[in-house]
Amino acid sequence: MFLALPVLCTGYLLGSLPSGYLAGRWLAGIDIRQQGSGSTGATNVLRVLGKGPALAVFLIDVLKGTAAVRLAMLVLSESAPGWQVDALVVLAGLAALAGHIWPVWLGWKGGKAVATGLGMLLGLTWPVGLACFGLFLTMLSLSRIVSLSSIVAALALPVLMQLSFAPGQERPSYLALALLTTVLVVWRHRSNIGRLLAGTEPRLGASKG
Repeated sequence: MFLALPVLCTGYLLGSLPSGYLAGRWLAGIDIRQQGSGSTGATNVLRVLGKGPALAVFLIDVLKGTAAVRLAMLVLSESAPGWQVDALVVLAGLAALAGHIWPVWLGWKGGKAVATGLGMLLGLTWPVGLACFGLFLTMLSLSRIVSLSSIVAALALPVLMQLSFAPGQERPSYLALALLTTVLVVWRHRSNIGRLLAGTEPRLGASKG
């Protein structure tokens, strides 16, 4: 498995592409980490730079996660038994999430991994990815709170992943990935959870509280 380390490094480097930070620098000459919530993700870009840049950042961040796992699948598909490929592809996805959350280029301060996590899911098992995205959009339409919608979708992920398996065809690595992704997303939103409990979390279209 001499390909494992390059695959994991590639996943991290893809995830660490600082699209939100670059959007702030290129479009407004600012450090997005010093604006709004301090995150480099699409939600903060929306607050600071507007809809167009936010959409571009969101799509790039999704593609980072998809590319990490699809490249891993492509490189590893003929090199090991199925369960080992599954495990390494999952690790490549987690490496992309780690790169987005802790990018080496930005002093280890990045985004919250929601869009990159969605891309990773779409690359691994697109029905689960679409189900999570649909749940996110439903919650967002009801609450207008991005963080709440992200947390709800993350909490539902392990259940959706388990339901996606046909009897006798469970993939333990994929379920482990779902659980770890849930933990990462919820942990990255811990300050948002505090504001949600206090009733001060901003809604889309409102100034940050």
